[in-house]
Amino acid sequence: MFDLRKIQGDVSVRKVHRKMNDQQLLRYSRHILLNEFGIEGQERLLASHALIIGLGGLGSPAALYLASSGVGRITLCDHDTVDFSNLQRQIIHRMATLGQPKVLSAQATLHEINPEVECVPLQIRADQAKLMELIARVDVVLDCCDNFATRYAVNRACLAQKKPLVSGAAILTSGQIAVFDFRRDDSPCYNCLFSEDSEAEELRCATTGVFAPLVGMIGAMQAAEAIKLLIGLESGLSGKLLFVNALDMSFIRSDLSKDPTCCVCGSRRAG
Repeated sequence: MFDLRKIQGDVSVRKVHRKMNDQQLLRYSRHILLNEFGIEGQERLLASHALIIGLGGLGSPAALYLASSGVGRITLCDHDTVDFSNLQRQIIHRMATLGQPKVLSAQATLHEINPEVECVPLQIRADQAKLMELIARVDVVLDCCDNFATRYAVNRACLAQKKPLVSGAAILTSGQIAVFDFRRDDSPCYNCLFSEDSEAEELRCATTGVFAPLVGMIGAMQAAEAIKLLIGLESGLSGKLLFVNALDMSFIRSDLSKDPTCCVCGSRRAG
């Protein structure tokens, strides 16, 4: 059992946890017990700022885990409202919030779970200029959207601002997650993986369907990768792509390489 008195009585720890009160020590005790976390790691989370783009199937579990883990500030960005069909998989929303902006619905749920986390709701479809402004202020970005146009715009803004990007996607019964740590010059970008020139077919949940637990799996993994980045741990998926098949529960991880001819981060980069 977690002994709060033992932690408080440790002189070396008391010098570190000046920012944390007794309630926080207890709330986050299961993180603090981890060697990879400790009090210093938890304090980094409390001082961090994450941006979640899309409060649907992926953004729901991602936001829930970031808030419950103690990420100090979370900006929620989504232009949409809560629809009855969303409730099959978008677990942050409730019957009582049908018709409300998703960002306000999510904010209310997160406040119930952890009222000390500051949630900033933005009911907008962010364009490139707005993304540049938002991403400049945060420590990590979680792309939980459902369309290529936004993914490409987020990728460009994160690259320009040198902020780490945790990208997720899910459709039908399969999904994927990748981390692009643009703090590193050798990091590939989303366009290296899926080029804007490829004209890939864009599938939508509304027309093809999606397995509800799958988005929970991908969204939770996005939160895990974001948390590791925020506390200074090497992200397990940095420069890698993880493909998940929820039918046979197979996981395939591939290394990603920076494309020297990429029009976003390579030699063909404009300017």
